[in-house]
Amino acid sequence: MSELVIRDLHVNIEGKEIIKGFNLTISQGEVHAIMGPNGTGKSTLAYTLMGHPAYEVTSGEVWFKGQNILELEADERSRLGLFLAFQYPVAIPGVTVANFLRTALNSRRKAVNPEDKGIPIPEFRKMLKEKMDILRMDHSFGGRYLNEGFSGGEKKRAEILQMATLRPEIAILDETDSGLDIDALRIVSEGVNALRGPELGVLLITHYQRILNYIKPDFVHVMLGGKIVESGGPDLALHLEEHGYEWVREKYENGMTVA
Repeated sequence: MSELVIRDLHVNIEGKEIIKGFNLTISQGEVHAIMGPNGTGKSTLAYTLMGHPAYEVTSGEVWFKGQNILELEADERSRLGLFLAFQYPVAIPGVTVANFLRTALNSRRKAVNPEDKGIPIPEFRKMLKEKMDILRMDHSFGGRYLNEGFSGGEKKRAEILQMATLRPEIAILDETDSGLDIDALRIVSEGVNALRGPELGVLLITHYQRILNYIKPDFVHVMLGGKIVESGGPDLALHLEEHGYEWVREKYENGMTVA
């Protein structure tokens, strides 16, 4: 079982410390939800884990497969088995979903074996259709330009299709529920659940409990002040939905945290 181990992580952006001693271990087969109000560092954590150059790690370690991945570039982390689904996916005009996915898959294969000639087109098409069927997507989706003219729900489904194709061992979903109506949320959640299993660990970042009605987490963590200050099971998310974050903030300020 692969584990993503985050130890005492501190991160600055534009000279301001956002992540302030973050600790968490995520194993394959587990779903961890991180909740918290705006400005607590949730998206900063996601981008830092994938190696965004704007985020400066000042101390701490992030271990995955025997390596401190903070020493790796973003593409190297991806090939190692990490994946990030963006909160705001970017459109790439002129590049179809299918071509984008085949290029990404071939890049990963070539990293493992430099002599690899890439997945044959018929094999790729068959595989892509199978993934689309799992996610209940029309096959014509593969011929559209990536995220160009996509609705919010279509963008998020395209992210989940990428995850299905690349088959990461640890996936980070940064506010996948952002901007989705209830129908799109349900469809995207069903896609995540279809991929869920012993080979996939998930870090699900969200503001609200509603997505957790569809994607049942094994662990729920509350993030305040750049660190985890409370952890529990699914009931913790329900408690937050009912009572908000103020009780956690008061507990945190009084030095009673149980990170």
